[in-house]
Amino acid sequence: MRLGAAERKGLRWAGVAAGLVLLACVVALVPSGSPLRGKNGGILDSPLLKDVAVVIFVLFFLAGLAYGLAVGTVRRAGDVPRLMAEGTKPLAPALVLFFSISQFLAYFKWTNLGPYVAVKGAGFLHGGSVPAPLLLLGMMVVVTFINLVVTSGSAQWALIGPVFVPMFMLLGVSPELTQAAYRIADSCTNAITPMSAYFVMTLGFMRQYRKDVGIGTLTSMTLPVVAAMFATWVAVLMAWWGLGLPLGPGVPIR
Repeated sequence: MRLGAAERKGLRWAGVAAGLVLLACVVALVPSGSPLRGKNGGILDSPLLKDVAVVIFVLFFLAGLAYGLAVGTVRRAGDVPRLMAEGTKPLAPALVLFFSISQFLAYFKWTNLGPYVAVKGAGFLHGGSVPAPLLLLGMMVVVTFINLVVTSGSAQWALIGPVFVPMFMLLGVSPELTQAAYRIADSCTNAITPMSAYFVMTLGFMRQYRKDVGIGTLTSMTLPVVAAMFATWVAVLMAWWGLGLPLGPGVPIR
């Protein structure tokens, strides 16, 4: 892929527009009495940083507008909302997903179902004296199968995080270790679920060379890789836990 002369011109003007926005932000923060400064003239707690979403919007809007004017895709005011609508089309599935998640979390919080399941589940597991590695392995198996249907990592975590994190905390398992185990399980089965966009993309690439390739063929070819990946990462986590190595600075694994 090579950029044409018009595209290079558009990128230059977009860079100029973005630079002017950033320069305006810096200039606005220079005076000690600027209304964009925070309490006692601070910058970290300034409205400019607290409401940084507005700055990001203006930055990308002006940069995109400058690019469109330079390359000729924006010829009148009506082109701007049309292009903005086209740009948000790929985000529509994510917006619908986040809307559903927000409703689920609201009801989850309203019913106190998460703490109830966490406390009851912790009591049940504590009575059975289940060791921590076995708890983590059980959670990873559950997440692995959930990932076949819900491939979004953030969506999965929003569903199971409020349950597993407090439940495991009551059993002496840190939230950091729970999330590390979750990330392992969340990453392995992405290669075999048709719900993943990358699965469909891979299938499209394969069909360029083999027209008879289907979902079953791709799944059967990637299943050994998924199994080996899951077993390897579980072994690494268990070895890490067995050696007592910290997960990070100031975060012990036990």
